[in-house]
Amino acid sequence: LGLQVLRHEEFEEGCKAACNGPYDGKWSKTMVGYGPEDNHFVAELTYNYGIGEYRLGNDFLGITLVSSQAVSNAKKMGWPLKEVTTGIFETEAPGGYKFYLEDKEQLKQDPVLKVTLGVSNLQKSVNYWSDLLGMKIYEKDEENQRALLGYADNQCKLELKAVGGAVDHGTAFGRIAFSCAKEELPNIEALMKKENQKILTPLVSLDTPGKATVQVIILADPDGHEICFVGDEAFRDLSKVDPNGDKLLDDAMVADNSDKWFAAQKMKKASA
Repeated sequence: LGLQVLRHEEFEEGCKAACNGPYDGKWSKTMVGYGPEDNHFVAELTYNYGIGEYRLGNDFLGITLVSSQAVSNAKKMGWPLKEVTTGIFETEAPGGYKFYLEDKEQLKQDPVLKVTLGVSNLQKSVNYWSDLLGMKIYEKDEENQRALLGYADNQCKLELKAVGGAVDHGTAFGRIAFSCAKEELPNIEALMKKENQKILTPLVSLDTPGKATVQVIILADPDGHEICFVGDEAFRDLSKVDPNGDKLLDDAMVADNSDKWFAAQKMKKASA
């Protein structure tokens, strides 16, 4: 896909805001994107040591990006591609997550166009994300039961798509995060309390060893999609691109002999 490693961090125990899901062992996170976190959508790849696979649900439906280079790379590597509509190819990451590649020249701004989440009731979800969280509605397609929302014209959009039933989150426990001014966080918390909406993690400070401490609040939408708002000032410090990110990730993968250890014990890694 041509994304770059922006930073890599290792943690000895689970996060108090369940950043790595409901797992309390050693874990790591790797931020990858087409550019710095200040002005690009980035993906947080979370690895729980000792967990071999996750059961995927219908909550996360994929990421759409514009990159003829990614399409070309996939074809050269023999990576499976399926043309779902003219010029748009579906492909699957090793864990089963779907990516949709638009076969056009990569945009000068962020090539990531949208993230698609499954919802059980489109109108209810649109109301939550637009009325409560302040997102602008860019498109609403009743016939295909989908809506496109966002905070800014030049940023990655959020697509909500009805799945025709209940949303199943499986065991992978992802979330979407947004940065905002730190002083907005108590207001978000107060609004959610007033509207009797679910707050998964009340306003809390999170430490990253040797880096900035950030304040976050984590919410859940009507289908239980987790939403994290993080104070922008400290996050800008925390999220600086680490020139050693690639090396830290490579070193961690070399040091992680878990596959060999499990094979030697004739055991399989746990399935979450």
